[in-house]
Amino acid sequence: MIYNKGESFMTEKDVFLTREGLERLENELDDLKSVKRKEVAERIKQALAFGDISENSEYDQAKNEQAKLEERIIKLENILRNAKLIDEDEITTDVVSVGSKVEVLDIEYDEKMEYTIVGSAEADPFLGKISNESPVGSALLGHKTGEEVDVQVPDGIIKYKILSITR
Repeated sequence: MIYNKGESFMTEKDVFLTREGLERLENELDDLKSVKRKEVAERIKQALAFGDISENSEYDQAKNEQAKLEERIIKLENILRNAKLIDEDEITTDVVSVGSKVEVLDIEYDEKMEYTIVGSAEADPFLGKISNESPVGSALLGHKTGEEVDVQVPDGIIKYKILSITR
Protein backbone atom coordinates (compact mmCIF):
# COMPACT_ATOMS: atom_id res chain seq x y z
CA MET A 1 0.00 0.00 0.00
CA ILE A 2 1.33 3.42 -0.95
CA TYR A 3 0.29 6.51 0.94
CA ASN A 4 1.41 10.09 1.20
CA LYS A 5 2.70 11.73 4.35
CA GLY A 6 -0.23 13.02 6.35
CA GLU A 7 -2.70 10.78 4.54
CA SER A 8 -4.60 8.46 6.83
CA PHE A 9 -5.34 4.91 5.92
CA MET A 10 -7.00 2.00 7.66
CA THR A 11 -5.38 -1.39 7.59
CA GLU A 12 -7.65 -4.38 7.50
CA LYS A 13 -6.85 -6.86 10.24
CA ASP A 14 -8.67 -9.76 11.79
CA VAL A 15 -10.82 -8.84 14.77
CA PHE A 16 -11.52 -11.67 17.20
CA LEU A 17 -15.01 -11.67 18.70
CA THR A 18 -16.97 -13.95 20.99
CA ARG A 19 -20.54 -14.79 19.99
CA GLU A 20 -21.76 -12.31 22.64
CA GLY A 21 -19.43 -9.57 21.37
CA LEU A 22 -20.50 -10.15 17.76
CA GLU A 23 -24.18 -9.89 18.67
CA ARG A 24 -23.59 -6.74 20.72
CA LEU A 25 -21.81 -5.01 17.83
CA GLU A 26 -24.41 -6.15 15.28
CA ASN A 27 -27.19 -4.79 17.52
CA GLU A 28 -25.36 -1.48 17.97
CA LEU A 29 -24.86 -1.14 14.20
CA ASP A 30 -28.53 -1.92 13.55
CA ASP A 31 -29.60 0.68 16.14
CA LEU A 32 -27.30 3.33 14.68
CA LYS A 33 -28.58 2.76 11.16
CA SER A 34 -32.28 2.34 11.87
CA VAL A 35 -32.88 4.64 14.87
CA LYS A 36 -30.04 7.09 15.48
CA ARG A 37 -29.66 8.14 11.83
CA LYS A 38 -33.34 9.13 11.74
CA GLU A 39 -33.05 11.03 15.03
CA VAL A 40 -30.04 13.03 13.81
CA ALA A 41 -31.66 13.70 10.43
CA GLU A 42 -34.74 15.06 12.25
CA ARG A 43 -32.55 17.34 14.41
CA ILE A 44 -30.83 18.67 11.29
CA LYS A 45 -34.22 19.28 9.68
CA GLN A 46 -35.44 21.15 12.78
CA ALA A 47 -32.25 23.23 12.94
CA LEU A 48 -32.62 24.19 9.26
CA ALA A 49 -36.11 25.45 10.06
CA PHE A 50 -34.51 28.11 12.29
CA GLY A 51 -33.20 29.82 9.16
CA ASP A 52 -29.67 31.13 8.55
CA ILE A 53 -27.30 28.20 9.07
CA SER A 54 -24.17 30.37 9.21
CA GLU A 55 -24.80 31.19 12.89
CA ASN A 56 -27.00 28.24 13.79
CA SER A 57 -25.39 26.33 16.68
CA GLU A 58 -28.16 23.70 16.69
CA TYR A 59 -27.38 22.93 13.05
CA ASP A 60 -23.62 22.78 13.68
CA GLN A 61 -24.16 20.50 16.67
CA ALA A 62 -26.47 18.18 14.72
CA LYS A 63 -24.04 18.01 11.77
CA ASN A 64 -21.16 17.17 14.16
CA GLU A 65 -23.29 14.46 15.74
CA GLN A 66 -24.11 13.11 12.29
CA ALA A 67 -20.39 12.97 11.41
CA LYS A 68 -19.59 11.06 14.62
CA LEU A 69 -22.49 8.69 13.98
CA GLU A 70 -21.35 7.94 10.42
CA GLU A 71 -17.77 7.46 11.63
CA ARG A 72 -18.97 4.89 14.22
CA ILE A 73 -21.08 3.10 11.59
CA ILE A 74 -18.06 2.80 9.28
CA LYS A 75 -15.89 1.56 12.16
CA LEU A 76 -18.46 -1.08 13.15
CA GLU A 77 -18.88 -2.21 9.53
CA ASN A 78 -15.10 -2.63 9.23
CA ILE A 79 -14.93 -4.57 12.49
CA LEU A 80 -17.77 -6.87 11.45
CA ARG A 81 -16.33 -7.35 7.96
CA ASN A 82 -13.05 -8.55 9.49
CA ALA A 83 -14.58 -10.45 12.41
CA LYS A 84 -13.27 -13.88 13.25
CA LEU A 85 -15.68 -15.65 15.58
CA ILE A 86 -14.01 -17.35 18.52
CA ASP A 87 -15.27 -20.93 18.55
CA GLU A 88 -15.66 -21.74 22.24
CA ASP A 89 -15.38 -25.47 21.48
CA GLU A 90 -11.88 -24.86 20.11
CA ILE A 91 -10.64 -22.92 23.13
CA THR A 92 -8.11 -25.09 24.87
CA THR A 93 -7.36 -24.99 28.57
CA ASP A 94 -3.77 -26.16 27.96
CA VAL A 95 -2.45 -22.72 27.00
CA VAL A 96 -3.78 -19.18 27.13
CA SER A 97 -5.47 -18.20 23.86
CA VAL A 98 -8.07 -15.69 22.69
CA GLY A 99 -11.27 -16.66 24.50
CA SER A 100 -9.51 -18.07 27.57
CA LYS A 101 -10.36 -17.08 31.13
CA VAL A 102 -7.12 -16.82 33.03
CA GLU A 103 -6.65 -16.55 36.77
CA VAL A 104 -3.30 -15.00 37.60
CA LEU A 105 -1.41 -14.09 40.73
CA ASP A 106 0.44 -10.78 40.87
CA ILE A 107 3.55 -12.10 42.59
CA GLU A 108 4.71 -8.76 44.01
CA TYR A 109 1.37 -7.86 45.63
CA ASP A 110 0.11 -11.43 46.23
CA GLU A 111 -3.15 -10.44 44.52
CA LYS A 112 -5.31 -12.76 42.38
CA MET A 113 -7.05 -11.45 39.26
CA GLU A 114 -9.13 -13.05 36.54
CA TYR A 115 -9.03 -11.93 32.93
CA THR A 116 -10.84 -13.04 29.82
CA ILE A 117 -8.68 -12.63 26.73
CA VAL A 118 -10.81 -11.13 23.94
CA GLY A 119 -10.26 -9.29 20.68
CA SER A 120 -9.63 -5.55 20.86
CA ALA A 121 -13.16 -4.69 19.67
CA GLU A 122 -14.80 -6.08 22.80
CA ALA A 123 -12.15 -5.37 25.41
CA ASP A 124 -13.51 -3.87 28.62
CA PRO A 125 -10.97 -3.84 31.45
CA PHE A 126 -13.66 -2.88 33.97
CA LEU A 127 -15.37 -6.22 33.23
CA GLY A 128 -12.08 -8.13 33.25
CA LYS A 129 -12.06 -8.48 29.45
CA ILE A 130 -8.62 -7.58 28.15
CA SER A 131 -7.46 -7.38 24.56
CA ASN A 132 -5.16 -9.97 23.06
CA GLU A 133 -3.18 -6.92 21.85
CA SER A 134 -2.81 -5.32 25.32
CA PRO A 135 0.48 -5.69 27.21
CA VAL A 136 -1.02 -8.18 29.70
CA GLY A 137 -3.11 -10.06 27.13
CA SER A 138 -0.32 -10.49 24.61
CA ALA A 139 2.17 -11.50 27.34
CA LEU A 140 -0.16 -14.25 28.64
CA LEU A 141 -0.91 -15.75 25.21
CA GLY A 142 0.66 -19.17 24.67
CA HIS A 143 1.62 -19.75 28.31
CA LYS A 144 0.50 -22.65 30.53
CA THR A 145 -0.85 -23.04 34.04
CA GLY A 146 1.96 -22.71 36.59
CA GLU A 147 4.19 -20.58 34.36
CA GLU A 148 5.41 -17.17 35.42
CA VAL A 149 5.09 -14.37 32.89
CA ASP A 150 6.81 -10.99 32.83
CA VAL A 151 4.57 -8.23 31.53
CA GLN A 152 6.14 -4.98 30.34
CA VAL A 153 3.87 -2.09 31.40
CA PRO A 154 4.53 1.67 31.46
CA ASP A 155 5.54 1.51 35.14
CA GLY A 156 8.01 -1.35 34.65
CA ILE A 157 7.55 -5.09 34.75
CA ILE A 158 4.76 -7.02 36.46
CA LYS A 159 5.34 -10.67 37.23
CA TYR A 160 2.27 -12.92 37.01
CA LYS A 161 1.91 -16.59 37.80
CA ILE A 162 -0.83 -18.34 35.83
CA LEU A 163 -3.04 -20.19 38.33
CA SER A 164 -5.70 -21.56 35.97
CA ILE A 165 -6.98 -21.47 32.40
CA THR A 166 -10.67 -22.08 31.69
CA ARG A 167 -13.22 -21.35 28.97
